[in-house]
Amino acid sequence: MSEQAAAENSAGTGNAEISATPAKVNPASEKMAQRTTLWRIAIFGVLLVFIAFLAVGLRNQNRSAGRPTGIAPDFQVTTFDGEVMRLSELRGKGVVINFWASWCVPCRTEAPILEDFWKREKDQGIIFVGMDYLDQDHKAKEFLNEFGITYPNGPDLQSDAARNYGITGVPETFFIGPDGTVKANKIGEIRTDAELNDFLNLIRPSSS
Repeated sequence: MSEQAAAENSAGTGNAEISATPAKVNPASEKMAQRTTLWRIAIFGVLLVFIAFLAVGLRNQNRSAGRPTGIAPDFQVTTFDGEVMRLSELRGKGVVINFWASWCVPCRTEAPILEDFWKREKDQGIIFVGMDYLDQDHKAKEFLNEFGITYPNGPDLQSDAARNYGITGVPETFFIGPDGTVKANKIGEIRTDAELNDFLNLIRPSSS
């Protein structure tokens, strides 16, 4: 190989080695990227903590001693029509307490059934009381109008009754005997006439 060729070959090899050398990272840019990543992790962590505290708060808000047995917890409700009702004043009658909400999809299934039975039973010593749970008044009234509900309904203010009755969601229905004791409760929607009739048989006044 000639000296000229060897020199060209050496020069070519040197250029290849130079082009393969990685570019230097700017230390300032690298630190900025690290800080950005740390900030993102910190923000995500704060959000997780916030969500956790929110979940615990909601759980504590609805925490109760469990579903009642024996004498049903007393409560007072002012209906959407302005009537004031107290459970303890309904002794001697069978009482159906239905917890519901306008946003509750299963509540739509049982609404027509409850209304039909109310019309049949209201003169037979059975009272239906609807307790609107975690809802907006105008939405609740729209729901009642949509299904033509005529039995007494009112908002469960601050979910007091819901906590005392230990509900974990809606719908849930309690059946109170003429003696004021809890005879049964149904978690979830009432789906058939036969199912509701069986519950009502537990709370019918003896004179009816």
